[in-house]
Amino acid sequence: MSPTVGLLNYGNSGNTYNVQKALELAGGRVTMIQNKADLDLVDRIVLPGVGCFKDAMNNLAPIRDELICHIRRKPTLGICLGMQILSKIGYEYGETPGLNFIDAEVKKMEVKGKVPHLGWGTLSMIRDSPILDGITEKDNFYFMHSYEVINYTDVIALTDYCNHKFVSVVQKGDIYGVQFHPEKSRTAGIKILINFLNL
Repeated sequence: MSPTVGLLNYGNSGNTYNVQKALELAGGRVTMIQNKADLDLVDRIVLPGVGCFKDAMNNLAPIRDELICHIRRKPTLGICLGMQILSKIGYEYGETPGLNFIDAEVKKMEVKGKVPHLGWGTLSMIRDSPILDGITEKDNFYFMHSYEVINYTDVIALTDYCNHKFVSVVQKGDIYGVQFHPEKSRTAGIKILINFLNL
């Protein structure tokens, strides 16, 4: 039976519909997480991401503690902003505590190029991970972000933008984060979601 994926709806993620469709294409059964009780109904959790770190954490406040408990027990994937809020702290519009699963800070990208970073990029693999099974350094992924995760211990892959290498994939146990949007990354993105469902 296909795993049931809880897709978190925290109010400011404009790509929830696209993520749902991509997860279904990858073979998942998707349940929208609207409240604490919904978390008990799912095998896996996906934190989608378009929006602001501070707004996301404020919107998650009613279910934050319950969400943390479930993330500790279930495979979880953070996408873009969803990856960023897995960090210890974010500095978008002030200083905001994150979910504190990844020992990392989220800061604005400092590059000699346009920010937000919009467009396609490849992954430079740092170490093996089941989330990247079958993915090569020739595969392209779509990025759309102004902030980046600063982490040194849980890095799976880096991506180069204007001669600046930023963290594009992280893993800590069964918790994964991708800075790109798999739902916008065509075949390679669907492969990432299939790998997540197969964990």
